[in-house]
Amino acid sequence: MRVAFVQFDPQFGQISDNIEKATSMMASIDADLIVLPELSFSGYAFTSRNETASLAESVPDGFTMKRMRELSARLDCGIVYGFPETHKGSLYNSCAFVSPGSEIEIYRKLHLYYYEKEWFDSGDKMLNVIEFRGCRVGMMICYDWIYPEVARTLALRGAQLICHPANLVMPYCQSSMITRCLENRIFAVTANRTGHEVRGDFDFEFTGESQILSTEGEILYRASKDKEECGVADIDSRVSENKVINEKNDLWKDRRTEFYGMGTDGEEKS
Repeated sequence: MRVAFVQFDPQFGQISDNIEKATSMMASIDADLIVLPELSFSGYAFTSRNETASLAESVPDGFTMKRMRELSARLDCGIVYGFPETHKGSLYNSCAFVSPGSEIEIYRKLHLYYYEKEWFDSGDKMLNVIEFRGCRVGMMICYDWIYPEVARTLALRGAQLICHPANLVMPYCQSSMITRCLENRIFAVTANRTGHEVRGDFDFEFTGESQILSTEGEILYRASKDKEECGVADIDSRVSENKVINEKNDLWKDRRTEFYGMGTDGEEKS
C-alpha cells in the first residue's frame, strides 16, 4: 500500500480556498490513502463555541464531506481529514475516512487539548478499525498521541496503520509517535499543519514535520517544519502482524494483563 500526507497552512474560515489548495496538492500524489491535518479546512483557533458551530458540518451532507468524497472517487484513493462536526446538538473535533464506494467512517477526538475544551465536546465513539485495500486502519487525532492507550487499543483491535491528523503546537509528538509504533509494531501517518494562526487572544505556531513511520519506528518520510509539502511512502501492512521481538519475546504474548487492572486513582482494582 502507498500512503501519503498533505502538510499545508489553511487560513481560518476560508474553507473553499483551503479545499482548493489541498486538492491541488493531492492531485500530484499517487497513493492508496492520503491523510490531511486536523480541522483541515476550517482552521484551528476558534474564539468561541458559537464560531465553532458556524463552521461545523453534519455527516454525510457537509460541504467538505461532499468535496472529499468526490475527490476520493476521482483519485481512486482513501482520504482521512479533520473537520468540526455538529451532531444532535453537540460539537466534535472529528476526522472522516472517505473511500470510493464505501460508507463514511467517523472518529471523534477523545482527548481535547487546551481551549478545545471550550470549543468542542469530548468524543463519544469507540476506537474503531477499518478494512481498506487489505490494510486495517485506525484513526486518532492530534493530542490523542499523549495517551498510549489509544494506539495500544487500536493495535489490539487489529490496526496495522494509524492515521493521525494533527495541529501540533508542542514539540514532542513526532518523537513520541516513534515509540507508539515500536511498542505496538504498527505503521503511522501523522499529517500536521504548518503556519502561524493568531486570532483573538490565541497565538499558535504549528510545528510541521508530518511523518510516515514504520513498525520499527523508522522515519520513512518526514516533512520540514515550515513548508507546504506532501510525503509518500510504500508500506507492507502485513509486517505489522509480526509482534515477535526475538526468539524469547513476543509483544502480545508477553503482556501480563492480570497486573494491569488499575482504577482512575491508580489503585489496583479488587
